[in-house]
Amino acid sequence: MLPLIIILSIFGAIVIVMTIIALIFNPDSIYRNRPEEKNPMEGKRVEFINNPNEPANADGVCGHLEAVGQTIHRGTFYERVWKRIFDLILSFFGLVILSPIFLILSIAIVIDDPGPILFTQKRVGQNKRYFKLHKFRSMKMSTPHDRPTHMLDNPDQYITSVGRFIRAHSLDELPQIWDIFIGNMSIIGPRPGLWNQDLLTAERDKYGANNVKPGLMIEA
Repeated sequence: MLPLIIILSIFGAIVIVMTIIALIFNPDSIYRNRPEEKNPMEGKRVEFINNPNEPANADGVCGHLEAVGQTIHRGTFYERVWKRIFDLILSFFGLVILSPIFLILSIAIVIDDPGPILFTQKRVGQNKRYFKLHKFRSMKMSTPHDRPTHMLDNPDQYITSVGRFIRAHSLDELPQIWDIFIGNMSIIGPRPGLWNQDLLTAERDKYGANNVKPGLMIEA
């Protein structure tokens, strides 16, 4: 009985320390000190209004979002506690176990195309809160930042040699384990959309997909 109590105590202490670390790093990732970067539609139910006189957004559609109500999803006890603990533990061990791969890929990226190792992009999180999503950089420094790859002119010209490899094996997504660790994403959930994909955001509102944390893997 005593060894079990000791094991549970150690496990609880580790979870608490991990939670504190995540809470320390989380505020900067959700633009807490940069209110101008926050989503004006956060916590609101939205609809997409087509308007051909407006510039096209990242979906390639002209129009804008309009708020039609409030919708802040609090989540069940399982979502807020047990699922978070599950995400926290798995992401922590994922970062530790995969650290050699992180190091190798980081060196390869810098050698192939000097510049930042990570690619940071504003994405839509739970309740439409913007957060900084991280990826291994797979494209050249000259690539337009907030435009989906499929909307670029001849996108292959921007992909680096290492980038082509890590994309083919989905290794560019690995840094999102950190986004899970600090609480902006979950292991399972809808993939996070770009901040300027207004049509996608509105469509997801219809099915409640914006009410949950985006995920590294999509639930079947």
